[in-house]
Amino acid sequence: MNDQVKLSSADRVLFAEDGITKGDLFEYYERVGPTIVPHLRDRPFTMKRYREGIAGDGFFQKQAPKGMPSWIPTRRFETHPREGGSRLVDFPLVNSVDALLWMVQMHCIDMNAWYSRVDKPDRPDYVVFDLDPPDEPGGFALAIEVAHLVRELLDELELPGYVKTSGADGIHVLAPIQRRATFDETYAFAEAVSRLLEARHPGKVTTEWLKKKRSGVLVDHRQNGWGKTIASVYSVRPKPRAPVSTPLHWDELTPEVRPRDFTMEVALERVERHGDLFAPVLEDPRPLGAAARKLEGLR
Repeated sequence: MNDQVKLSSADRVLFAEDGITKGDLFEYYERVGPTIVPHLRDRPFTMKRYREGIAGDGFFQKQAPKGMPSWIPTRRFETHPREGGSRLVDFPLVNSVDALLWMVQMHCIDMNAWYSRVDKPDRPDYVVFDLDPPDEPGGFALAIEVAHLVRELLDELELPGYVKTSGADGIHVLAPIQRRATFDETYAFAEAVSRLLEARHPGKVTTEWLKKKRSGVLVDHRQNGWGKTIASVYSVRPKPRAPVSTPLHWDELTPEVRPRDFTMEVALERVERHGDLFAPVLEDPRPLGAAARKLEGLR
């Protein structure tokens, strides 16, 4: 048991169908902590809290709560809520396993952080392609096919992509970039890639936001924006069986893969066997400008 963070209500069941407790979640994050923390470090963190477990309504909390330990650092940024106006928010930074475990104590199940770091908040570390499959039989298998189409196009552009299950219903492909591009540039690039895929593969790929008008898998470029978050790699998701957002080798992404198969135990076993398959997302950024110029030549 961790000495710095005292876990309370360890027996509280957060996943009612599966009997998975707060203590189980704490143990998983303690074990995976050294692998997930590098992906969260120095990124403004949004708390998503589930006091009643996944059956209740979770709520987002950006402002560091009163009573947060002083050893968890914060950084202040101006945000622009949907309802208008602006406000200053002190975001926690999850820079240590202890800070991660404190978030579990606060009933965070999945871990959500910005794409950029505090030293260059306007310069993202990666472009995100969020694949949302149609809600129909074979929808996820089609998303797997589309993920490979995203990969092939990124390879054409010499901008390697890395894939993970979202842990919920979709697939995430991240393309690490050097911290020169703005969020406007990553948004424009992701949109251009998505629209080219839509033109090349009509019926399989769509950029249509409205579900009733969609045909195929939504490749959502809108996730690329200042202050946006997605569930981090190795995050548990608030879904039955407590699936984990799990990185895969591309050749492992076969039609049989299902996100709910990647439980906490499976994720830990994979880290033991493969190490961190998402390490290149942190360690091997490529220039976006060169890829954007190549993309322009394909359109």
